[in-house]
Amino acid sequence: MATEALKLSVYFGERDRSGGRLLADVVLDLFARQRVQESLLVRGIEGFASKHRLLSDRTLTLSEDLPMLAVALDAPARIRAVAEQVRDVSRHGLITLERAQLLDAGDEGDAQHHGDAGGGDGEQALELTIHLGRHGRARGARAYQSAVECLHRHGLACATVQLGLDGTAGGERRRAGFLARNAAVPIAITSVGERSALVGALPELASTLEHPTISLERVQVCKREGVLLAAPEPPPVNMPADACWQKLVVYAGERSRCGRQPLHDALVRRLRRAGAAGGTALRGLWGFEGGRTPYGERFWSLARDVPVQVVLLDTPANMRRWFAIVEEVTAQTGLVTSELVALPGAGG
Repeated sequence: MATEALKLSVYFGERDRSGGRLLADVVLDLFARQRVQESLLVRGIEGFASKHRLLSDRTLTLSEDLPMLAVALDAPARIRAVAEQVRDVSRHGLITLERAQLLDAGDEGDAQHHGDAGGGDGEQALELTIHLGRHGRARGARAYQSAVECLHRHGLACATVQLGLDGTAGGERRRAGFLARNAAVPIAITSVGERSALVGALPELASTLEHPTISLERVQVCKREGVLLAAPEPPPVNMPADACWQKLVVYAGERSRCGRQPLHDALVRRLRRAGAAGGTALRGLWGFEGGRTPYGERFWSLARDVPVQVVLLDTPANMRRWFAIVEEVTAQTGLVTSELVALPGAGG
């Protein structure tokens, strides 16, 4: 059975503070105090925000203040209340809201009848997110690896596993410790695919994973493996100009290139120079995109090769300009999705 939900995303810097404390701790304390069903704190590897200061793990100086993303998922009333509290404690970064559905993994009918995604000439797709514990097991392997294998086998376009530093699961705080095993610290698997592929994967996910929390969102696929499908769909004509922003997500591998640069690095730096409002690159733990088989962090690997997501946010009018840069950087590879996100207090 599907139930309506909202996803809250908070973008800020690692060194941002509120009331003398790190903003990350303050925000996650709010999530825990309100017993948010699922939440996750992720550290980015590169990015910029409204002040256009570059944050990156590529040099020691810039890596002292990396971008952070805190995500919370729950019923609309709870998330709206938490969003207002986050606005009260944060004077930095950006807060967005996205409509979602919480789904019973065993009920593929809810995915089958989920409304059309995207629009225009873009490929109809759904974004599926699975919340799990870090060290859960399934079929003799890590649970997240088994889930990614399932998604790949059923023909989804991409999947990325994000490792959390902190968060909540079932309303309980799950914070990573330096010397702890951290088995219950949350991870999130984000995947994009056609509805038919998701319908086929859900029963297997239900039988493989132990009590997963699964959510669905509509997205528009704008580009796949160098092929342009559509420009990002604009907001409805009756929507106030300040009620929403456009969110683009580019899925690629850390070794994907734009010329001699890593694709994610080229995209973040070019958009920053052009004056875009914000961009955050997030390194995954495991996943796939395009025709690649699942890959990621391996203990014995000498050279790292992991999935990367680049999240771009700006007004829909501005995003139409920045999309030309996205097109050029992803000329050979990558999956690009688009969706409209609400701003709390501005029609969200």
